Amino acid sequence: MRRLSEALYLFAITLWVGGLWTIGYMVAPVLFTSLGDRQLAGMVAGKLFALINWVGLGCAAWLLVFLVSRCGGQVFKRAVFWLVVLMVLLTAASQFGIQPLMVQFKLDALPREVMESVLRDRFTAWHGISSILYLVQSLLGLWLVIWSGRGLK
Repeated sequence: MRRLSEALYLFAITLWVGGLWTIGYMVAPVLFTSLGDRQLAGMVAGKLFALINWVGLGCAAWLLVFLVSRCGGQVFKRAVFWLVVLMVLLTAASQFGIQPLMVQFKLDALPREVMESVLRDRFTAWHGISSILYLVQSLLGLWLVIWSGRGLK
């Protein structure tokens, strides 16, 4: 049973961090360069980012349960625990704070596209904040992968 839980731990890291890097740095750029409609590309990318956020929340739940069950009260002294906590907080901020705000800007701009409305500057600012948080989360995820490669000591 211990081997299965360790395998699921590594799978959760792989799924979450691999998804972050794949969607953010390969799929989304291809959408914007391949589709002629930037609004459609943004809509699809937004759905993919929401999907990876939900995947991240689920994976983080397993990672935290695994770490607590493995380390007990000592888990709070483990950097990997705090790394996962920080990543899940960034994910939650994006999913439940920034993304709904950006969706609301798009709705408020109708019938125009948000980039052609008076909300353009606010949308652009929040998109930039979202991008920075995603980059930080991706780099923390890379650190988590490297950390997990050192073994589950």
